[in-house]
Amino acid sequence: MNFLISDAYAQQGQPPAGGGMIEFLIMIGVFFAIMYFLIIRPQSKRAKEHKNMVDNLSKGDEIVTNGGLVGKITQVHENFLKIEASDGVELAVQRQSVAAVLPKGTLKDL
Repeated sequence: MNFLISDAYAQQGQPPAGGGMIEFLIMIGVFFAIMYFLIIRPQSKRAKEHKNMVDNLSKGDEIVTNGGLVGKITQVHENFLKIEASDGVELAVQRQSVAAVLPKGTLKDL
């Protein structure tokens, strides 16, 4: 009966199945490129724009802080700004806490 069914023998000398080192390095490179373009590059671009905005603050600019405080800059110092939040109310805030510069005349509408 052995002549109808051939005997199965294990194959020898074949390398194990799976990817090699080159495929692994290519996968890591593609993963790093995706992370760079989706996370690192946009974040560094936003940080650069914020630093540029903070460096260009001047007296008379109307700003919004990260805490939601709105006011007009009355004095500019190296690390701090003095803003007028209301008539006769001046507050000191850190330069880095400025979230946005508002268009001129925005505070008159409030």
